[in-house]
Amino acid sequence: MNYMPRILDEMLDKKMKSIGCVLIEGCKWCGKSTTASKHVKNILELQSVDNKARFDSIAKTKPTLFLEGEKPMLIDEWQMYPVVWDAIRQDVDKSGLPGQYILTGSAHPIDGVTMHSGTGRIGRILMRPMSLYESLESDGKISLKDLFEHKKDLSAISNFNFDKLLDVVIRGGWPNAIKMDPLYATEVAKDYYQSLLHEDIGLNSEKEFHPDRLDILLRSLARNISSPVNISTIEDDVSAHDHSLARNTINSYIDFLKRVYVIENVPAWTGRVRSKIAIRTKEKLQFVDPSLACASLGLNKAILKNDLNTLGLLFESLCIRDLRIYVESLGGKLYHYRDETDLEIDAILVLQDGRWCAVEIKLGSGYIESASENLLKFKEKVDTSKLGDPSFLMVLVGDEASYQMENGVYVVSIGSLKN
Repeated sequence: MNYMPRILDEMLDKKMKSIGCVLIEGCKWCGKSTTASKHVKNILELQSVDNKARFDSIAKTKPTLFLEGEKPMLIDEWQMYPVVWDAIRQDVDKSGLPGQYILTGSAHPIDGVTMHSGTGRIGRILMRPMSLYESLESDGKISLKDLFEHKKDLSAISNFNFDKLLDVVIRGGWPNAIKMDPLYATEVAKDYYQSLLHEDIGLNSEKEFHPDRLDILLRSLARNISSPVNISTIEDDVSAHDHSLARNTINSYIDFLKRVYVIENVPAWTGRVRSKIAIRTKEKLQFVDPSLACASLGLNKAILKNDLNTLGLLFESLCIRDLRIYVESLGGKLYHYRDETDLEIDAILVLQDGRWCAVEIKLGSGYIESASENLLKFKEKVDTSKLGDPSFLMVLVGDEASYQMENGVYVVSIGSLKN
């Protein structure tokens, strides 16, 4: 199959020119190894069953043997043998050369493994499932970079309709699913979910986790997607569905899900506001891809067509995934905002140079007017004398049209957005 370029390709090229090793982290099946392989001359797959005995011996006796071969070199699933980390750190120290290694990993090493810091030798990039622009389902006519640079006359009509929205939410951004016959594409997320329950908990944890309990928790997290994280809410939700999980069990499972990059919560924005209104600091719950929430709850197109509230929360999750990919490629970060008056903003994007914007995410056009008013209300609360005016305000929608409203707020279709 032909390789579908990723936004991370350019980020990886740049990183390899400045540091000896780059670690690509992220959930399984998001394309880390495939992308990394396009940038190296040599590949070592540490998860190889055929070579396990030899790799075990090397790890115990002479870890530097892992590094033999032509450079640049990809060491895939490095966490299988964490001694690789220090071997690379020392080798990069000796050679002083950039772009010698790429590591890929779909989990943090098991608790208890200690390593020296890779600062200055090993850089990190986080990879996620494909955005709609990468999967060629966004036409990319509206660029986040152009919006930050105040480019004018940004408008477009995409082919992104309601039926397509349902497809991409349920299917997700898994590279294999995108290349698959649509009739079977949703099976990828379901297979991932089952793998998470029955394989990953054994490979990536020292604790004895139970698939049934993890399944119960995941379904609760899915029911609370795009909502502020509150352990007591999760406890109550689990109990309401005829189950019970101790709080320490919930916390352990959530830590595990974060370690394998399945859960990636949105931090709260705590920038300056003019008034003394208290800003809520709870993270917002998100899966790395909305398809995992769909898989956990057994959701399909017919169900979601009759449950627009749930679809709206899943659409927000999809947009957060894409916005993160886009803004991080520009060197920025994504946050959410909520204060004690219950004013909420779905996404605050902040670049390294301090430029920022606010984004509301709405499923359909019926909510655009109120969302734009919400954005303008939020702008009035921000202390712009300290933070500067927002580069733009945006309502990100699932409709086809992208344009600028008379009040200055941009309405942008997710089917036209790119980095």
